[in-house]
Amino acid sequence: MSSAPTVYVVTTVDRRIPFEQVFNFRDLGGYTGEGGRTVRWRTLFRADGLNRLQPEERDVIAGLGIATVVDLRTKEEAEHGGRFPTHVWEVAYHHLPMFDVLPDWPADIGDPALYLAERYLEMFDSGRATLATIFGLLAREESYPLVFHCAAGKDRTGIVAALVLDVLGVDDDVIAADYGLSQEAMERLMVWAREQQGVFMTPRAPIPSAAVEARPATMLAFLERVRARTGGGDATLEDLGLDAATGATVRRLLLR
Repeated sequence: MSSAPTVYVVTTVDRRIPFEQVFNFRDLGGYTGEGGRTVRWRTLFRADGLNRLQPEERDVIAGLGIATVVDLRTKEEAEHGGRFPTHVWEVAYHHLPMFDVLPDWPADIGDPALYLAERYLEMFDSGRATLATIFGLLAREESYPLVFHCAAGKDRTGIVAALVLDVLGVDDDVIAADYGLSQEAMERLMVWAREQQGVFMTPRAPIPSAAVEARPATMLAFLERVRARTGGGDATLEDLGLDAATGATVRRLLLR
């Protein structure tokens, strides 16, 4: 008979969850949302490549009780790096790419914040079906705890996190600050990646250093562009083809 998994005990709630080769796994709890209510801790997470979880980290995943994993990477990325290791923890796995092919980066991107904000808006457009499906999952109680991730946990993951927090009524400056927390994780991830061979797919063109930064100004510019396009919040959900009750259900499940 196998022994029960060790429970991951948290004495003080930490936003960052440490793993050996996953550098940007973070809890989205604790932020103030609509009506002064707080986003529930240990319910919704954002992360980088969960394909890199190690078997000995099962106890951590088990302690978090992860029920649903949403993988935002392309099909090619998932085939190259592998998917969430269900031998570590059994989950409902959803592969929902934001786009089909990794984008190329020009050598000169000008103002990094504005350039990335425009790219994020393109990802919003290409990922409309994915975003609608994710919010559908977030409106189901059995989906939680849920984690969504891409390769680095900054761009695609940052877009989803921002849109979810916006629907929850979190202030823009707080959403932008959460995005900025990826900066330190990206620095550690890049150091680790340079020491590995073939962990990530080789880009067709060199990625400018500014493109791996996580500047809060980038997220503020993206939110401004989404609001101009859809109206923001529940209006964004309606723009994605979801009914008016979806936002209210997500808030009921994620705010306390």
